[in-house]
Amino acid sequence: TQQLLREAEKHSLTVTLGIWLPRTGEGDYGDERFLASQEDRVRRAVMRHRDAPALLMWAVGNEAEGDGSDPRVFEQLERLAQIVHEFDPSRPVMTVIAGLGGGKKVKDLARLAPSIDVVGINSYGGAATIGKQYRAAGGKRPFVLTEFGPLGHWECAKTPWGLPIEESSTAKAERYRETFERGVENDSLCLGSYAFLWGEKQETTATWYGMLLADGTRLGAVDVMSELWTGKEPKNRCPTIQGIKGVPSGGIVKPGARLSVAVRAKDPDGDRLKVEWILRAASQGDGAYGASEDRLREFPKAIQRARKLTARAVLPKDPGSYRLFAYVRDGKGNAAVHNVPLLVEEPD
Repeated sequence: TQQLLREAEKHSLTVTLGIWLPRTGEGDYGDERFLASQEDRVRRAVMRHRDAPALLMWAVGNEAEGDGSDPRVFEQLERLAQIVHEFDPSRPVMTVIAGLGGGKKVKDLARLAPSIDVVGINSYGGAATIGKQYRAAGGKRPFVLTEFGPLGHWECAKTPWGLPIEESSTAKAERYRETFERGVENDSLCLGSYAFLWGEKQETTATWYGMLLADGTRLGAVDVMSELWTGKEPKNRCPTIQGIKGVPSGGIVKPGARLSVAVRAKDPDGDRLKVEWILRAASQGDGAYGASEDRLREFPKAIQRARKLTARAVLPKDPGSYRLFAYVRDGKGNAAVHNVPLLVEEPD
């Protein structure tokens, strides 16, 4: 953590320093020994890091409240906030909640944890109207949109066989823009926002939440947030992608089916585009609590011919769920990504 804080200072960045608390069900908030140990850990963390110049504020707990049904979590947050204020009175204390829980979480925080200075809210599909929702729930303290990004895999449309349908990187970029412009920029109670997730991660798919690819290639959300934060468009922008043609309606195919597919994409700077096609097994995980998943099997022999923006794909003979990815790159460190889910049927 100290190395992170030094690195942030070097780059003129500030850090909201999170102190992890076990979530409801992971820790017993009725056990006095558990609570005392937690309080001691928070006290030691504050004393160790309170002199770091890059430290902006403290975040005690991230979604520790779960569904918000256990008031003892909010009572503990009050005790922890008081400890932080005692040992570092110069900085505010935030706690981060998973959505508004129908407004009950906001009310319980106000009633049971008045020493919390800032409410952090993680929101995806509803992030553009989070300020309106927060006020309607009785929220009066300043808030930070602590996680936002694409539609969550739990709140999007699904295939008939249950796979969540991922938006293209271009559609995600516009969602980042809408969230910031409607939910953050002009809200008098909103102190700011943290876009999730800059890095690359396998969660539901290899591309669902990352704003960068594994090799550091930028996706459209990076362009949008750079423009919104600096007021200037990037010198060279990411390609845009509108979809993949050639997939049967519904995405259900026979074992060993042959598909002639094409990606609809263009580059705003006129750069020449190159497409990489990858067929992967589809994740059956639900990405609970943001856990990383194992890398999924790829089928390199499935792509038999790729030319310009087109390809011929031969699906495996093994029944099951797959995703066909198209990675469109401009050769300048920028890309656009989309995938379509496919179901290889059981043979007759």
